[in-house]
Amino acid sequence: MSSLFQPFSLKDVTLRNRIVVPPMCQYQARDGVANDWHQVHYAGLARGGASLVIVEATGVAPEGRISPACLGLWNDTQAEALVPIVQAIEKAGSVPGIQIGHAGRKASANVPWEGDDHIAADDPRGWEPISPSALAFGANLPRVPREMTLDDIARVKADFVAAAQRARDAGFRWLELHFAHGYLGQSFFSDHANQRTDAYGGSFENRIRFLLETLAAVREVWPENLPLTARFGVLEYDGRDEETLVESIELARRFKAGGLDLLSVSVGFSTTQASIPWGEPAFLGPIAQRVRSEASLPVSVAWNMGQPSVAAQVLAADQADLVQIGKGHLADPHWTYAAAKTLGEAHPSQWLPPSYEYWLRRY
Repeated sequence: MSSLFQPFSLKDVTLRNRIVVPPMCQYQARDGVANDWHQVHYAGLARGGASLVIVEATGVAPEGRISPACLGLWNDTQAEALVPIVQAIEKAGSVPGIQIGHAGRKASANVPWEGDDHIAADDPRGWEPISPSALAFGANLPRVPREMTLDDIARVKADFVAAAQRARDAGFRWLELHFAHGYLGQSFFSDHANQRTDAYGGSFENRIRFLLETLAAVREVWPENLPLTARFGVLEYDGRDEETLVESIELARRFKAGGLDLLSVSVGFSTTQASIPWGEPAFLGPIAQRVRSEASLPVSVAWNMGQPSVAAQVLAADQADLVQIGKGHLADPHWTYAAAKTLGEAHPSQWLPPSYEYWLRRY
């Protein structure tokens, strides 16, 4: 059996295979509330056989959303709308996860197919972005964010805690803190976004402070028996990769000491000057392997692994514990079944619901 189809246990959660549907923004919410789109979307992905389905980036505060069409988890109405989605994922045999985060200086943007740029400052649909420093990301996101005060930092940490509590009470069994992709958590770590001179900027110890404090606060309310994970960009492809990666691995060690159970290894996306090797299959695999080995922490990894043979090789080479297949699942929600057939598994239809499995096995 390919490593793709072997179970994986973390805390009290056992995944039926090593295939994960990562968070993928749908931009279909209104006032942060999930609707029929999300119900059908996530139930369909779970029926396809993946072991873990992580609901898209969900804002911990109104200003923490990427766009006005993003999900939120800052009130009980939003939490209640997620309960049937949790139930649908579980009924299909997958583990329900959710990613909570704050978009920082990349917030208040139009949805991708309507510009993928900052909403104009005088447009009532938008809001004022906040960030560690008053530095714009640039390119299509040119708004200069307001530099966060210490009160802002305390409030956002509390927002993460409140969102984690709501996720817990809604029935999610896997929590991911979004500390990647140039959003707020990543921005505190990266000097591309953080030029503070107080306890939250400058030295490595100061730049990781927000991340570790947020993790510690969430750890207090998230059940000890359920996985608490984070997605983090361990390098930027900005010409300083070894320096950044060394710091990131040390941060991963601190994460583990602080109660993190798994790190989703990704790219920082904190600068417009990055040269990311998009043409390379599984280009983050060797990077994830290094984090996994040197930090002694389980990892998952994504990007350019839509071919089953590539995903299987990442696991066979011990580069990661889990693989995240994003666009592959959008193209084919039954990616797991298709991968099992491609790789010659004896009973590939076992990853499907009985209504599908019966017919595909019989004829």
